Amino acid sequence: MLTARALLLDMDGTLVNSDAVVERVWRRWALRHGLDPEAALKVVHGRQGHATMAELLPDRPVEQNLAENREMLAEETADLDGVVPVPGAPAFMAALAGLPHALVTSADEALAQARMGAAGLPVPAVRVTAESVGASKPDPEGFLKGAAELGIAPADCVVFEDSEAGIRAGRAAGMRVVGVGPRAAAFGPDLHVTDLTELRMERGGDGTVLLSIA
Repeated sequence: MLTARALLLDMDGTLVNSDAVVERVWRRWALRHGLDPEAALKVVHGRQGHATMAELLPDRPVEQNLAENREMLAEETADLDGVVPVPGAPAFMAALAGLPHALVTSADEALAQARMGAAGLPVPAVRVTAESVGASKPDPEGFLKGAAELGIAPADCVVFEDSEAGIRAGRAAGMRVVGVGPRAAAFGPDLHVTDLTELRMERGGDGTVLLSIA
């Protein structure tokens, strides 16, 4: 069981299943650049697009990655085919009413709004999106900013993540991590669930939330 005073939530793969779009867009990108799409898909999850590009094309100028990332974000925002909630996400988000929580995503604001809307999920009032940070996950900046905006110490926050980059970022921020989905299991989260239907969440009398596997 984990005890927390605030929850920091990744979006893609954690609340929203957007794998179909991500794979379509990044396969096309990899083929345009003469890269193996399967190899590219191993590193795209959880990080901003320009960070993925920098890893796959290490000799390319940063400015070119940033420019192409803007094009990719627009492409992903326009493609919502197959975007659905992760099982259990609607009930989970409803249960968060009144609890300190924030969305911490590598998507920009427009993409976050589009995907959460397509999945029929409420968008948290506190959001840390790509525009809000100077460094992509696995850097902990996003999670630390989320905790600061909520006014909760990092040690009292629990991160929900599906990717290696996200889990590493949560750990680097000094937070405990609930891993969601098949990708997360290999990266040693404090608690792992296949999807959010397996999570049990109870409110403590002192304002804490207790998290365990149902």
